[in-house]
Amino acid sequence: MLGAIMRLLRGGGPDPREEARLEASRITERAEQEAKSRLIEAQEEVLGARRDTEADLRKSRDDQQRHEDRLIKREESLDRKNSELDVQDQRLRSRQRDLDTRADEIEHLVEQERERLEAVAQLTTDQARDKLMGLIDDEIRDDVNRRVRETESTIKEEAMERARKFVAIAVQRVATEVSTESTVSVVPIPSDEMKGRIIGREGRNIRALELATGCDVIIDDTPDAVTMSAFDPVRRQIGKVALARLVADGRIHPTRIEEQVEKATREIDQNIRDAGEQAALDARCGGLPSDLLNIFGRLLYRTSYGQNQLRHAVETSHLAGMLAEEMGVDPDIARRGALLHDIGKAVDHEVEGTHALIGGDMARRFKLSDTIANCIEAHHDEVEMTSTEAVIVQVCDSISGGRPGARRESADRYIERLRALEEIANSFEGVQRSFAIQAGREVRVIVDPERIDDLESMRLARDISRRIEEGLTYPGQIRVTVLREMRATEVAR
Repeated sequence: MLGAIMRLLRGGGPDPREEARLEASRITERAEQEAKSRLIEAQEEVLGARRDTEADLRKSRDDQQRHEDRLIKREESLDRKNSELDVQDQRLRSRQRDLDTRADEIEHLVEQERERLEAVAQLTTDQARDKLMGLIDDEIRDDVNRRVRETESTIKEEAMERARKFVAIAVQRVATEVSTESTVSVVPIPSDEMKGRIIGREGRNIRALELATGCDVIIDDTPDAVTMSAFDPVRRQIGKVALARLVADGRIHPTRIEEQVEKATREIDQNIRDAGEQAALDARCGGLPSDLLNIFGRLLYRTSYGQNQLRHAVETSHLAGMLAEEMGVDPDIARRGALLHDIGKAVDHEVEGTHALIGGDMARRFKLSDTIANCIEAHHDEVEMTSTEAVIVQVCDSISGGRPGARRESADRYIERLRALEEIANSFEGVQRSFAIQAGREVRVIVDPERIDDLESMRLARDISRRIEEGLTYPGQIRVTVLREMRATEVAR
């Protein structure tokens, strides 16, 4: 615009101020028109927003009105239900009163009937209840005994089949000898004249021998024999060897006695070490502490019912290793636990306690595993078993000690055990007679058929076997057989 004005001023013509005024007027008109159009658009937008707001308000009022109508209807419905519940409550209270009245009447009738039954049966209610409970107890006991017998039969069949397989495989692979040893240490002498030389002047030789060996030297009327007596089997063996050498040499005096006892001690100690190491080698239990094997070797001179304890330990170890392999557990732990299970017997005359617990403490003291220690201390059920290997050790100990020819006992102890078996069986009610047979391996019990039935016979056999386990010490196992016989006799005339 300024360019146009300047051109007009330079070239002359119309008045530039008039042109400018006209142009300004036109601009103003256009601005007014745009403002009016925008004002109209804004008014239309305001009217549209007002209409939308009014529509939303009408909808909200309609929704609120409908909600209020629903609430009113629900309140009316609840009022009707409350009225109905009041009516039902009154009816139920009326029925409850009727039921209470009828219950009183029924209780009165029951009491009358009970009195009538007691008069007819001549039993009070408590007596009838006790009689009924007794019948139920008898029925339940019979049923339980029957179920126990069936369950025991099934379990025994399955267990015995597997046990026979495992034990047969293990026992067939072990070759052992029959026990023929004696626990008495007797030294033969050439003549009774040697007894006087052993005693010595004023008894100095025998006192020196007893002092050096720690044994009692028994010289009695037994011809051509002198007995060595001591609780320690090692000392008894030392005394036996020393005395045998003195008798063979013929020179018997205190100085010579001390020399021979010292030599015998060194020899027996070497034998003990060699025996312990050889036993560990035979049982495939290498790596055991040498001090432990020195103690274990003492079992070479220890016997139980005539069975040598060192050979018993090796035999038990062989059995345990084979059973462990068959059952899929650690055979090394089973062999070591079985080999050392009786090691407490080597020192039980010096340490208080049972040989099983002493052996477990020794195993821990020599840094053996807790599993091996548990196998040792639990093989007589003095401690709870914590592994399958411990069970295997206990079983193999029984197999080794209970096999035919493994152990024997003196005649006095044998007769005493037979008498004790019969006394235990005769102590039960209903037993008429009992007999210990099969060298004490079986007890036959004859019962009164009028007092003991078939199911009671099963329970009696189990009770007798438990009493024997708790009260007696014996090698192997003892079978208990209960015989019940009913005889009917008539005379034809």
